[in-house]
Amino acid sequence: MLIPRCFLLFVLAALVFSCSQRNFDSAAEQAKLLRRDAEWADLATAGKDVDEIVSYWSDDAILIFPGQPVLEGKQAIRAYVEASLKTPGFKIHWVSQKPVFSPDGKLAYMRGTDELTVPGPNSTPITLHLRGISVWRMDPDGQWRCVVDISNEEPPAASTVK
Repeated sequence: MLIPRCFLLFVLAALVFSCSQRNFDSAAEQAKLLRRDAEWADLATAGKDVDEIVSYWSDDAILIFPGQPVLEGKQAIRAYVEASLKTPGFKIHWVSQKPVFSPDGKLAYMRGTDELTVPGPNSTPITLHLRGISVWRMDPDGQWRCVVDISNEEPPAASTVK
């Protein structure tokens, strides 16, 4: 009686373990995440639909941008995006690359470069060149959403000394 009971426990454990593991294809998820991020960048560049742009962040997202207070949650992020899009001359576009996934495939981070045009001194537009890291989470609905978005300005180009 001991052997069948041990065998049953082994089979039950194997079933639980196999059901809890998600089949994760890193190449497919990399393509999916990069495509989703590029779609988001295009929407932000077009600057027409605040709700659609904000939908790419999770409800609990955190944004840390240069010269800005930390923004937490969709309500704060939505207000920031709406104000940004109403700013004359505002424009943003980014390109992300090299996603790195957690072993279970539920989290990823990737680096990116941004171009952000904003009013400068005397309302003359200036373009900032930023670099950043975004952390993404696979939400229960099967969509990747950004949970942490951090950027800072790139350093000035190194001068050539002769």
